[in-house]
Amino acid sequence: MTMGTTLVTNPNGGFLACGPQYGYMCGRQQYISGVCANVSSSFEVLNSVAPSVQKCELDIVILLDGSNSIYPWSSIVDFLLRFLEKIVVGPNLSQVGIVSYGETVMHRVNLSQFNNTRDLLDFVKDIPQQQGSKTMTFLGIDTARKEAFMPERGARHGVKKVMLTVTDGESHDSYNLDEVIKECDNDDIERFGIAVLGDYNRLNKSAEEVQKFIKEIESISSQPLREHFFNVSDEEALLTIVDALGSRIFALEATTGNLTSSFEMEMSQAGFSAHTSKEGVLFGAVGAYDWNGTVVMHVGGKNVTPKNSTFYDPQTEAGYEGLAGYLGYDVQSASTPDGVLYITGAPRYNHTGRVVIYRLNEKDNVVISQILNGEQIGSYFGSVLQTLDVNGDSYTDLLLVGAPMYMGTERDEQGQVYVYKLKDGQFEREFILKPINQSCCTARSASCTNKNEPCGARFGTAIAAVTDLNLDGFNDVAIGAPFENDHRGAVYIYHGDKTSLKEKYVQRIPAGGDGEKVKFFGQSIHGVMDLNGDGITDVTIGGLGGASLFWSRDVAELHANLTFDPVKINVQQAQYQCEHAGRKSVCVQTDVCFTYSIKSDQQDLNFVAGIRYSLTLDALRAKARASFIDSDDKSDRKITRNFTIKDRETRCVQETFMMSARLDFKDPLMVSLEFGSVNEDQGPALDESLPRSINKTIPLVDCGSDEKCIADLSLKAEPSVKTMLIKASKDKIDVNINIRNSKDNAYNTKVSLSFTPNINYVKVEPEKDCTLNNTKVECAVGYPFLGSNVEEMFRVRFEVNPNHIQNEIQINVTATSDSEELASTLHDNSVQISIPVKYQAGLIFSVWPVDGHIVVKEGEKYPCCNQ
Repeated sequence: MTMGTTLVTNPNGGFLACGPQYGYMCGRQQYISGVCANVSSSFEVLNSVAPSVQKCELDIVILLDGSNSIYPWSSIVDFLLRFLEKIVVGPNLSQVGIVSYGETVMHRVNLSQFNNTRDLLDFVKDIPQQQGSKTMTFLGIDTARKEAFMPERGARHGVKKVMLTVTDGESHDSYNLDEVIKECDNDDIERFGIAVLGDYNRLNKSAEEVQKFIKEIESISSQPLREHFFNVSDEEALLTIVDALGSRIFALEATTGNLTSSFEMEMSQAGFSAHTSKEGVLFGAVGAYDWNGTVVMHVGGKNVTPKNSTFYDPQTEAGYEGLAGYLGYDVQSASTPDGVLYITGAPRYNHTGRVVIYRLNEKDNVVISQILNGEQIGSYFGSVLQTLDVNGDSYTDLLLVGAPMYMGTERDEQGQVYVYKLKDGQFEREFILKPINQSCCTARSASCTNKNEPCGARFGTAIAAVTDLNLDGFNDVAIGAPFENDHRGAVYIYHGDKTSLKEKYVQRIPAGGDGEKVKFFGQSIHGVMDLNGDGITDVTIGGLGGASLFWSRDVAELHANLTFDPVKINVQQAQYQCEHAGRKSVCVQTDVCFTYSIKSDQQDLNFVAGIRYSLTLDALRAKARASFIDSDDKSDRKITRNFTIKDRETRCVQETFMMSARLDFKDPLMVSLEFGSVNEDQGPALDESLPRSINKTIPLVDCGSDEKCIADLSLKAEPSVKTMLIKASKDKIDVNINIRNSKDNAYNTKVSLSFTPNINYVKVEPEKDCTLNNTKVECAVGYPFLGSNVEEMFRVRFEVNPNHIQNEIQINVTATSDSEELASTLHDNSVQISIPVKYQAGLIFSVWPVDGHIVVKEGEKYPCCNQ
């Protein structure tokens, strides 16, 4: 019964183990309904649940025509014996009653008379023929209905009733046909009819008489006739239909429908998927309803089994019953402020697959709230589902839907995972996750540099929510790609981010070990338990032949900072002069400080982490303007160091570098710091959300011996017009700007223009580095500095904004820099421009035809309309 095919954690402890292939016998019929067992954390089976198992019970009444025309009677007895041999008679199984009729009716065997098949067969061997010159078929049927199916004769409440009528001639009481058959329908008796044509053939009766007889027996048989009606040439030929008749009748054992070929829950395979929550247990039953599938809910100690048409609309989805959608292939639930959403996938629905999201109302009826549809035929969209509460607030944030057979660009089953975000009770698609570069395939791309990137990964075969691996407060996701790397497999880890996921995976775990033995690694994943008690969730990954347990490493935060002394470099500042290898220049002391802390509560006071860092000077330049003075090589712009640090400790290291003798001051000096663990594979992993590098700059200034750069900026700004008549929406206006610096270098000089919304910024000529923020544009001038006695001129162009009508255009122009400027010289750092504007009216006159013409003189009014 494949017990253990489905394993899910129980919120109350222990786990649920399911065997969807669990079968049970109903007589000689076997049904595959599935079974699940609740197992404690100490592996004790607490109880079992078989939500689709039906009772294997039938009450069968055989109505035998014993009139004189039946010949030989021994053929009827042989038929009975052969037929009854196939029935397993007994308590809680099938029961058989026999009624014979001719002119009168007699009960030969009551339903409860025999409790085993052997005793019944011994009795039937000597059953006599009823005799009689008339065939009162409908008297026999009505008597059997009213008496043989009574509790006094052994009929059981709630057990399916089956009546089998064997007759060789047209009845003498057919006038009762409609009334008797109607009463049988009201009593839910499923009827089989056998027409024996022996007497008709022996007497050479006409074809019309034969068809009339057959028509009557068809009328007493249930629909569809192809399953409930038989005719044979004579009594001896009855043996030829025993097997077919038996298979159709016995197929009704444990069925809930009236069609012998239409199964409902008998082959359901409940437990093919399962999901446990505080509200109850969901069992996916892919084989239910002719493989259309369903979901059985075990809530409050009872099973809720939706009907066949619950998950589709027969009015709009004609032909659904033949689709075999496999609804219940996977099941999940989502917690929302408005209650629980239940989710199930049907990966074969309409060949592209779909996901159904629904609720249960107060009467435990299914109410569908949303349907997500797959995109590609054969992708198996919805075969894997996983909900995720990213931030741990008890409400679901994401739904991940796997389509592991999605065909990629290389025409192989690449697979992909759709990520949906829950918003106001509805799931909205955010993005799609895919495996590593599938354009680089082992046997397909000659230019592929990494031959371990194969086609056909089947990414998304398994998706597991994993409890916060990197201890950042957000839960994570693991996705299996078991066909990757020549079917050896791999697993991808994605970290949570507030209420979503980071789209790039942070770790790819390939299968290890012997390539001949390790196959399909990542076929299943589980990651919610801390198995070694270190406070961090561990991950179990299953594949062909076994599972691998991965201890999750602790996570450490490593913060770094850079400070400089002096904070600015001025070659004329004597107190920072130093000498090295016979050369004097400015020296800068750099303090590199690190703070290290392990995020889990497990603290080892003796733990020491190894840290490596590198410092690079002037990284953006081909030739550096500085070098570290502890190196014999003056051009050594980079150093690498290792040091150790303890948990919750801050350590600082000092490095000194010397500036070149001749400096250019075009841009500041950038110092780049890169850092990380000495051994990435040992000890706690560094938090990947924190930076591993820092870039800081030191301004280079040339301000003389007073150590201060005191600039004197003067600004002139003149508009191209003094007043403006706006005639069209694209009219232009220019502001001509002149900026001059009369003293020390003005570092990071900027000119900003704030303007009213009735104009829009267009461009600067000549082109400069400008940024626009709503109604303010800011332009860098003479970067990195505007030198002493240097001036620049440029023009800023605007155009009229027709959406805003104002009486004037106002533009405020301001010049600033990072250098100091005396208050006495700030008066010419800004200019305010005000331009009065008028708008030319655009009037259109429409004149209706009139006699003569109209002359309107200046100042005159003339009525143009009848208003």
